[in-house]
Amino acid sequence: MPSIEFLRAYWSTGELATNGVILLNLLGALLLGLLVGYERSYHGRAAGMRTYGLVCMASAALTVIGGYPAHWFGGHMTEMLGVDPTRVIQGIVTGIGFLGAGVIMREGFNISGLTTAASIWASSVIGVLVGVGFYASAMGLAFLCAMSMIFLSKLEAWLPSRHAIAITMRFKPGFEPREDALRKVALERGYEIAGGSLTIGLDRGMQEWRFVALALSKRSGSPLSQLAAELAHFEGIDGFQLTHARN
Repeated sequence: MPSIEFLRAYWSTGELATNGVILLNLLGALLLGLLVGYERSYHGRAAGMRTYGLVCMASAALTVIGGYPAHWFGGHMTEMLGVDPTRVIQGIVTGIGFLGAGVIMREGFNISGLTTAASIWASSVIGVLVGVGFYASAMGLAFLCAMSMIFLSKLEAWLPSRHAIAITMRFKPGFEPREDALRKVALERGYEIAGGSLTIGLDRGMQEWRFVALALSKRSGSPLSQLAAELAHFEGIDGFQLTHARN
């Protein structure tokens, strides 16, 4: 049975100092991940500030603890002969990656579940930190992950951004739409067609165009209800579908 001194080793001055260094690395990685994620969020991408922040922070945690093996398990790593925790950590990270991929869903231009997948992966890193005895770092990482998921969505809504709309347009048989005219109509309503998003198909003589319309700014862009009302009266339109997109 572990003695009191054995347990106290997990909260020794050296252990706490190491945890402090790890927490500083986590904060730095979170801020840098948020910076990259904001650029993606601004352009209407599915992986935004929360996803990038969680992944960057959890990756930093796994990397930095590798530099302090002498402090693993309360400084008793040398007593664990024949044990290689790094192989266990590698297996955990790989396995959880497959688990996270299972919650990512794609439907058309919409991708959902990325933040959930990132949070699952970050939770596995919290477990690794607890397993090697970095309790303060594990609690700090759990707190930062929770705060990121709770408050970053509000921050993203407040920051300048460009929302996106996925549009599917089916044209009447024989009608040949023009891309330049379509782009002009989009600009008049505060949108631009996202580069590389246009897909054109043909079924029984009817052309079907699919693309993402990206708002020029946060306050520009007609609402979905207004766009639907206008599309219903467009020449050559046989049917259409509009939905908010995170591509």
